[in-house]
Amino acid sequence: MSLAAKPLIVQSDNTLLLDVHSPVFEKARAEIALFADLVKSPEHIHTYRISPLSLWNAASAGLAAQGIRGILERYSRYALPENVVFQIGETIARYGKLRLTRSDQPGKLFLEAEDEEIRAEILAHRGIMALLEECAGGFRVALVNRGTLKAQLIRIGFPVKDEAPLVRGDFLPLCLRSQSRNGKTFRPREYQIEAVKAWGSWEALDGLETPRAESADTAEEVPGSGFGTVVLPCGSGKTIIGIVALAHLNTHCLILTPNVAAVHQWIDELLDKTTLSAEQIGEYTGDRKQIRPITIATYQILVWRRRKDEDFPHFNLFREGSWGLVIYDEVHLLPAPVFRVVAEIQAVRRMGLTATLIREDGREEDVFTLVGPKRYDVPWKELEAKGWIATARCIEIRVDLPDELRIPYAVADRRKKFRLASENPLKFPIVEQLLGNHPGEGILIIGQYISQVQKIAALTGAPLITGKTANRERERLYGAFRKGEIEVLVVSKVANFAIDLPDASVAIQVSGTFGSRQEEAQRLGRILRPKSRNSTFYSLVSRSTTEEEFAANRQKFLTEQGYRYTIELWEEAELQ
Repeated sequence: MSLAAKPLIVQSDNTLLLDVHSPVFEKARAEIALFADLVKSPEHIHTYRISPLSLWNAASAGLAAQGIRGILERYSRYALPENVVFQIGETIARYGKLRLTRSDQPGKLFLEAEDEEIRAEILAHRGIMALLEECAGGFRVALVNRGTLKAQLIRIGFPVKDEAPLVRGDFLPLCLRSQSRNGKTFRPREYQIEAVKAWGSWEALDGLETPRAESADTAEEVPGSGFGTVVLPCGSGKTIIGIVALAHLNTHCLILTPNVAAVHQWIDELLDKTTLSAEQIGEYTGDRKQIRPITIATYQILVWRRRKDEDFPHFNLFREGSWGLVIYDEVHLLPAPVFRVVAEIQAVRRMGLTATLIREDGREEDVFTLVGPKRYDVPWKELEAKGWIATARCIEIRVDLPDELRIPYAVADRRKKFRLASENPLKFPIVEQLLGNHPGEGILIIGQYISQVQKIAALTGAPLITGKTANRERERLYGAFRKGEIEVLVVSKVANFAIDLPDASVAIQVSGTFGSRQEEAQRLGRILRPKSRNSTFYSLVSRSTTEEEFAANRQKFLTEQGYRYTIELWEEAELQ
């Protein structure tokens, strides 16, 4: 390959620039994604970053420093910066220096630490030594401290290679249906199968469509594989990935989701796509407390407690079932208190599902350590190009504040400024015009502030869903929207996550949460389910205000994912 044809530029700050117009772009991207994180992917040049976390992800998948260097040299247009090569080697070398294996004592594991310098660093760390007892060749750690120890060690730069056995969990016979209950042919997509294989380190998936008896191997423990995170866009069918893994494992499973609507969607999908019966699936929410072979709970119920000084009573759900698999849906939303109990159940297979590993609290390392490293991801635009998710246009509409709000805005504090801008009354006629521009389409109007969405619902006559809407009524409205009986639905931020509305093709965002990238990804995802028409995502912003500043963060996120983002200026006179 000539130098001019090579698509990659490796920079000394550990960023990689990849030319999408190169004839080997697709091949180079697939190999680079093994050890670098995609930062942004606009039209011409994609940017990746090599970080300790991305390198440890690669190491956990078996990629060595020499292999990474070989990939970079193969595609790089220029000589590799020496500091980058050195840092890759040093960082990768840290993975595997500490190994967690079975101990000779019941109820404990063995942390192997043969390197004397690392051993000395651990001995000098009071917080880590509180979890350990020193012994020949390393340390012993109680099973219950398995996750906490790994989290502590990664914070000082030493990821643990966890080779300790995992529990098998109680056997549960199930398989996939070749036809869903409505008679449609069902077969997992190729990338969904590949995601499950990568997550479990499996060469093949057996028994997905054939019922099987319990294995003759009755050992309580299995080799330490089967934990990690799958990153795929909203609308790409991450639920199916969890279901395929479950059908391969045939085990009791705990599934954690962001809200009650997501619980019901998981139940519907399991009944539709597998041979499970309704009696085998339990709902564990504020309304019901059913513990069954497949139990689906919300994050909210797990972190509920009567008083702040009490413990979390529902954490026992993790410990009471003989789970062989725990699935964390929308794992980037995993509440911080739940990390504590996740740390305790490291002996169970764990699957994280998410559209973005971005956590607004910056705890991505905890997801890596306690749920598992990233095992598989595919960029949004790649799935869009293959028709698996809808093509979307992103349009920001800017409008001035009306005259009567300009002085109140000028004298307000920063938080009040944001709210005044977000609730700009000139957004109401814009919403009406956009509804008129999209007749017959499924339209979601999404807002942050309850008073604002209430006014929009009253203005448009569309039904409204907020956090106070009863779960039964939410399900009824979502169902009517899916059937086309309701064309417009007004929703608060409760609809940000894990809501399956496949026929929605237009989203109108009237206000958001201070430029949250996570929120923007989820709201766009509401309209990305594949359909016959393209999708449009509108964001309404008050011009020359703090809202415009925060919108720039959201705009940056979308353009970095490869979406074309256009800005329109609407004048007040046009809205009369």
